[in-house]
Amino acid sequence: MGVPRGADAGSPTPDEGRRTGVLSGGSPRLALVFLLPALALLLLFLIYPIFSSAIRSTYDAAGDRFVGLDNYVQAFTDPQTLLSLRNTAIWVIVAPAVVTTVGLLFAVLTERIRWATAFRLVVFMPIAISLFASGIIFRLVYDQEPERGLANAITVSVHDAFSSPSLYPGARPRDPATLTPDPSGALVTGRTFGANDVAPLAITGLAPDKLPEGAVQAVQPEPGPGLRGLVWLDVGGGTERVIDPGERGMPGVVLQVLRDNATVATMTTGNDGRYVVPDLPPGDYKIRLAENNFTAPFRGINWFTGTLVTPVIISAWIWIMAGFAMTFIAAGLAAIPRDALEAARVDGATEWQVFRRVTVPLLSPVLLVVFVTLVITVLKIFDLVLVMAPGSVLPEANVLALQMWQVSFGGNDPGLGSALGILLFLLVLPAMIFNIRRFRGDQ
Repeated sequence: MGVPRGADAGSPTPDEGRRTGVLSGGSPRLALVFLLPALALLLLFLIYPIFSSAIRSTYDAAGDRFVGLDNYVQAFTDPQTLLSLRNTAIWVIVAPAVVTTVGLLFAVLTERIRWATAFRLVVFMPIAISLFASGIIFRLVYDQEPERGLANAITVSVHDAFSSPSLYPGARPRDPATLTPDPSGALVTGRTFGANDVAPLAITGLAPDKLPEGAVQAVQPEPGPGLRGLVWLDVGGGTERVIDPGERGMPGVVLQVLRDNATVATMTTGNDGRYVVPDLPPGDYKIRLAENNFTAPFRGINWFTGTLVTPVIISAWIWIMAGFAMTFIAAGLAAIPRDALEAARVDGATEWQVFRRVTVPLLSPVLLVVFVTLVITVLKIFDLVLVMAPGSVLPEANVLALQMWQVSFGGNDPGLGSALGILLFLLVLPAMIFNIRRFRGDQ
């Protein structure tokens, strides 16, 4: 049969169009009907808030008086806002780069291990947890008490492996006139002793069950050659500064014998708490119980301080987002032609050279998209900082999104809060445009 008159031989007939799904001459009105719900939501939840915030940012806190750009000037002169801008800049510079690098390493390494899918699932799992819940988890991880905080439990274990804790933390003299603390925390006798005197020293402030297992009943030493004495735990209940039955000596106490503030001998008490310093020339001596006998045990690091709080929160965010970066990069890695990698290996390239000169350049478009997406996410960081930073250091950890919320609702200044919101929008906008252009270019 011939082609019907007036019909274009190159265009599908109505029957062919229905069979192949090709729409010819589609109605713009029909397309608009399908787009209206999305356009309505976009107008209601995006366009209107942007314009409303821009207008509100030019009014005072009450919204009655037009102030122009005064709120923006205040935003760039307020010390707390400048601190939040500084912290936001730290987040943008550090966090996306670290997460992208960690995600790249995970993506490359999981190609070479067994159970790669299970590993990726475990790494990706934290992103399924809300930032609020993740903040609570890491607040416990960095808890100050080693019994609760994993980070300080590890820190204390490592510290104690290289530096033994003191035997008698918190112990103090029974009679402050006999033993007086010096500025270093050591205990020094208030009076002097001769080269053959007896110097019993009573200590309290320690539970009897905290004594070492080898401690035995304290016994007053008899006078004899050499400066001798006793350090015992005077637990009370009997006569103070007198050795009662059941009161044990304090083993392992390091003593220093001083003459004219210079150390002439160093001794350590035995299991019964006694010590002897022989062969001292005649003279007057003081006894000093070294400070390392009584120093408080190392309890870890206070992670939530002004200098550490932001890196600590960033570490939690890295744990959360590493799986996201790894998943996207692994997808890009799977699309790399294996011929290029094998050709480099055949030419004698090492695995590091293949990674640096072949894998990374071929992955650069994916790495860039992941990095920019993480930058957008970082600029909006809010709840993780709010949950993790204690109230006392929250101003030190503040970021722009949190500052906007605090000013708008805590400070009751919607004008300044709107100005901060517009500033945050202007910071996010270039990254969003860049990502949209990249996605369009990849299509």
